[in-house]
Amino acid sequence: MHSPSTSPDADARRSDVRSIAKRYHRVERGVGWLVALAAAGTLLVAFALTDLVPALAAAAALVVAFRAPILRRSGTTRLRTDAAPEAAVEEFASATPPVLAFQWGTADAVRPTSDGADPTYEHSALLGLRTYSLTVETEVDETRDADETGEGDAVAGADDGTGSPVARVRIEGTLDGEPWAAYSVAIRRAGDGEPGETVVDVELLPRRRFGLRSVPQALVTDAYYVDVFAVQGYEVVDRDVSFGI
Repeated sequence: MHSPSTSPDADARRSDVRSIAKRYHRVERGVGWLVALAAAGTLLVAFALTDLVPALAAAAALVVAFRAPILRRSGTTRLRTDAAPEAAVEEFASATPPVLAFQWGTADAVRPTSDGADPTYEHSALLGLRTYSLTVETEVDETRDADETGEGDAVAGADDGTGSPVARVRIEGTLDGEPWAAYSVAIRRAGDGEPGETVVDVELLPRRRFGLRSVPQALVTDAYYVDVFAVQGYEVVDRDVSFGI
């Protein structure tokens, strides 16, 4: 497993990420089509077996169930890498942070930062252009409590043998100008381990609600999650991310 700081070629790492991300995207689209076809089949059966009014009611209920924003996705992930904490901080505070590999890895273009502008991932879709604008903020303060803003409790640094964070990176994402998701990242030395060993605790902070149609996409993401981090030099030690109301 290559570490972020010792990877022989950063471009090769990004190429590996994009390869996995594109496989994920193909599978995710396929699953999306299967779900849509299953829903359409269910509606056709309803229309064939019942009167028009009950069938229309079933169709409306199905649309609401799939599209109504009733779910939030949150949780924590612990990563480990052989890279020094400073190298991990640099990567998570970059325009292409490891935790957003599926986003920048499938983007048609990553608009580079300039004059302090935020990095933007541009995706083309059937209905036009979608833009992901991600704001990255890095804070280096070993004594700062992670929950000053009421968030980041899960990565505040439990008494589990790891050292105090050398930095906290906060990543805020917006989709077409609307809140999308945020990540609170605590980067620390791996306890009394060898110099360079680093633990990265990532907390997913929900910024919007999703419909049931997002659940299959999340399952596909989980299937590729370990691989996309491995090619970036990170081992997934623990992960507890789920949907909630």
